[in-house]
Amino acid sequence: MQFHIVALEGCAWACWAIRLHLDLQLMTPSPAPGASGAALKGPANWWRRWWRRLPPSRQDRFATLGPLLAVLLFLSAIVVAITYLRYEELEREREAVTRDVEYAQQRLRLRLLERQEQLMRLARELSNREIEAEEFEFQAESLISQFPEVQAISWVDARRTVVVSYASPSAPLSMVRVPQTTIGAGETDGSFDLARDLRQPIYSRPLGDDPRQASLMLQVPLSEQGRFAGTVMGEYSIDGLLRFGIPPEVMARYAVALMDDRGRVLAGQLQDHDPVLRLLPWSQQALEHEVPVSPVGNGLILKAQGYRTSQDIVGSGFFWVIGALSALTVWMLLGTWRHTRRRVQAQQALVAETNFRRAMENSMLTGMRALDLQGRITYVNPAFCSMTGWTESELVGRTAPFPYWPEEDHDLLAARLDDELHGRSTPGGFEVRVQRRDGSIFDARMYVSPLIDPHGVQTGWMTSMTDITEPKRIREELSASYERFTTVLESLDSAVSVAPLGSDEVLFANKMYRLWFGTRGQGHRRLVDLAGNQPSPSPDDGDAVDSFAGMPTDTLTDAGSENAEVFVEELDRWLEVRTRYLTWVDGRLAQMVIASDITPRRNAEEQAARQAERAQTASRLITMGEMASSVAHELNQPLTAISNYCNGMISRLEEQRISQDELLNALDKTARQAQRAGQIIQRIRAFVKRSEPNPTLSDVAQMVSNAIELADIELRRQQVRLTPYVAARLPRLMVDPILIEQVLINLLKNAGEAIAQAGRPPGERLVELRVAPRRQDDQEVVGFEVRDTGNGVPAEMIERIYEAFYSTKSEGMGIGLKLCRSIVESHHGRMHVENLYNGEDVVGCCFSFWIPVASRLQMSESSVQPPVDTERAR
Repeated sequence: MQFHIVALEGCAWACWAIRLHLDLQLMTPSPAPGASGAALKGPANWWRRWWRRLPPSRQDRFATLGPLLAVLLFLSAIVVAITYLRYEELEREREAVTRDVEYAQQRLRLRLLERQEQLMRLARELSNREIEAEEFEFQAESLISQFPEVQAISWVDARRTVVVSYASPSAPLSMVRVPQTTIGAGETDGSFDLARDLRQPIYSRPLGDDPRQASLMLQVPLSEQGRFAGTVMGEYSIDGLLRFGIPPEVMARYAVALMDDRGRVLAGQLQDHDPVLRLLPWSQQALEHEVPVSPVGNGLILKAQGYRTSQDIVGSGFFWVIGALSALTVWMLLGTWRHTRRRVQAQQALVAETNFRRAMENSMLTGMRALDLQGRITYVNPAFCSMTGWTESELVGRTAPFPYWPEEDHDLLAARLDDELHGRSTPGGFEVRVQRRDGSIFDARMYVSPLIDPHGVQTGWMTSMTDITEPKRIREELSASYERFTTVLESLDSAVSVAPLGSDEVLFANKMYRLWFGTRGQGHRRLVDLAGNQPSPSPDDGDAVDSFAGMPTDTLTDAGSENAEVFVEELDRWLEVRTRYLTWVDGRLAQMVIASDITPRRNAEEQAARQAERAQTASRLITMGEMASSVAHELNQPLTAISNYCNGMISRLEEQRISQDELLNALDKTARQAQRAGQIIQRIRAFVKRSEPNPTLSDVAQMVSNAIELADIELRRQQVRLTPYVAARLPRLMVDPILIEQVLINLLKNAGEAIAQAGRPPGERLVELRVAPRRQDDQEVVGFEVRDTGNGVPAEMIERIYEAFYSTKSEGMGIGLKLCRSIVESHHGRMHVENLYNGEDVVGCCFSFWIPVASRLQMSESSVQPPVDTERAR
């Protein structure tokens, strides 16, 4: 009933919308001649009076969209009402189905509990031995005859053997139990075992392969003196439970079925849904509800579906009628819309164009001002008003002097206005000062152009004004910054120049450059050539401005500066030249050169190198002087042998007691002794000879052998045994071999002196020299270690061991270790000293240094200068 009322109201609303639409379309814009205003008075024509007061654009919009909106609202209301009423109806039906199914389940549950109680009473009598087999069979027959859903009742002992059984004549053969037969475990679906374990009645799941002949089994346990004695097994027909356990009124209203937990229908019948009816808007799926049957559990489910008694043809008919009327109304409105659309589109385009132009004017940051031919302001935009602080109404119609003119600039601005009105303004504009309403002044640039109307006639002048206060301030700051930067560059004592690559043009040159090389670019090119080769463009390049145009230059400009020290003959100066690539302000690739005068520094370095060379030579002479007695003793042996050989040969020749072979043998031994003495003198002469440092690829084993040959003379005098360990296949080093030999000899001599000073017994006078490759700080190096068995270096002196003129020996000069460290570091190596410990006792000292395999000395034109500062000596 509620649905029908809503449908009728919807039809009334649709008819009203159509009538309103026709009235609006037929309404005339003004009353007919001779009609009085009283004809439009009265409550029935209030909306007509309101309509006449609307603008034409709103009348067209309302005439088109008003009825359409009403129809859409009506359709929405109908759909919502139908949906809501249908939802309420479905909820009521669903509640009824749920209530009836729950009622049917309760009835079925009570029937099952009654049968369970009867079987439990029968089980108690058996447990108490109150009845025998014949009485049990009689009572079972009585129960089956009274309650048709019970098909069979059996007495089963604890060993699953059937004692007594009675089955209904209509029971299937699977329920007929022969006495003294055993029931398999699969036949009870585990319910027998559960009843034995739990000692309470247990229902099985629906049994049977055919769903339509499925049965339900109830196991009631028997106990005899506390022991399990078997069960009373009742078997139900599920179809009988449905027919005799469900109330008839429920069966009449619903399609009722009993199903198992797998969804199979065991008894009863459910409705089949027609897929065609589902497509109809008023069709609904049948209402259904299902609950598990207690006390069986989830293995048996009761399900009911409600029958549809009608297809609700009346409701669906109203639905289609309302839909057809709404579609007709929409079609009529669309027909009217087709006639008025062009006018609405034209109005919208005009409004959009007007809004666009207005928005463009309002969003401009440039002030616009229009003057007529007499100099009167006819238009200003919002930006102009924002700049000056005056409103449009205060400016339009004003003549000179304008309120935004500063008082002190009236004459100048009046002359500018006269030039503007007579067309004498410059195309590039002119700068003026403008006064805001609050009295503040800002700088502006004005551009003037003629104002032409659509007929091509000039009606005035259009002026645009831009605030240039901030750009002018930035330009002044940039100019001041440029002046400061130029002043700094001009005051530098280094020559700075910038020139394009491959060109003699100088883009920038400071005062020092102009003083040294003049204003031409040959000096820049000369410094670049001396420092190294620069990139040169292809001769076929046709770009006359930038020969490198189009080439990728990011790598050049991102690279760091390059340094070189060159000698300029025309200046007679040493210059340190630093070059860097950069992109000039016009986009060209350029090269900046900074040349600093380093002549004093070069002179000091050369003098220091010469002093270091003399110090090294003096050190070698001192070393040989300290080893003079040992060298003399070493030379005395071959010389004594030569003298003895000569005297012996003379005496034997005088006595004519020597054969030719003996004479040749004696002369050969004399020659070998002379050769030995000559080798010693040659090695000493090569060691102490003053020469320029000469780094070459040197054999490490040969350097070590030469050093051992000289140092071993002093070590033998001091009764010290030298044990060298030199690795095989050592890489060659780029070093000065004489300097490295000097370091090794100094360290070996110091080791022998330390052992002699410690007074070690002969068995402990040992010096080890180890030479082997290793990896140090991620580079391949060759390490040298000299280990002695002396007293080591005191802990308080180990930090000063490399200081100049500091020595632990009373007769030492304190320059040996300083020179050794200087030589090692000049070869890009490092030197280290540490004491050797046995527990807490010092048992010796180890001096070590390493030279990198890939090291190459950075040489000047004359010498290698080892560092002379921060060095320490022993």
